[in-house]
Amino acid sequence: MGAERIQDRERERERERERSMPRIRLDLPRERRARLLPEYDPEAFGRLSERVARFLGTGRFIVWMTVTIVVWVLWNIFAPSSLKFDEYPFIFLTLALSLQASYAAPLILLAQNRQDDRDRVNLEQDRKQNERSIADTEYLTREIAALRMGLGEVATRDWIRSELQDLIKEMEERRDGRRDLFPPGGDPRSDVPDR
Repeated sequence: MGAERIQDRERERERERERSMPRIRLDLPRERRARLLPEYDPEAFGRLSERVARFLGTGRFIVWMTVTIVVWVLWNIFAPSSLKFDEYPFIFLTLALSLQASYAAPLILLAQNRQDDRDRVNLEQDRKQNERSIADTEYLTREIAALRMGLGEVATRDWIRSELQDLIKEMEERRDGRRDLFPPGGDPRSDVPDR
């Protein structure tokens, strides 16, 4: 009896442990874990990189960059020495230009990759549209060929006109008595000579 009580207590503890543990449900998505690195929206970052790359490729950027460098150099050459912040070898200017270039290059590459992806999608859509157009064209070509073949067996206006003219000539010849109803030597049941 003591052993049963111990087993009952063990079972009760096990049930209690199961109730206290969160149950893993497969029908619900997992909760997001906390990350050490900040999260960002890749689409927003991509759009920002495209805007920056678009601006870097304009004449306005080149003009502003040139004006900034000229003012920087002139200021640090002709300004009083107490107001100069970058002496002749212009180390700080070189650092600023290098920093700008180090950020500009990857942003331009990211913008180009996004444009390549868009171009790839557009080309795929164009290819599918061309395939549909080709299939439609082939279908219409087959339909036109079938109509032409069907028209080959249909009496045309010119053919009916020529047949009627032949009948009129034949009736005039009969009326004038120049032609027998059934020419000699032919089978009266055959219509071969009449064709």
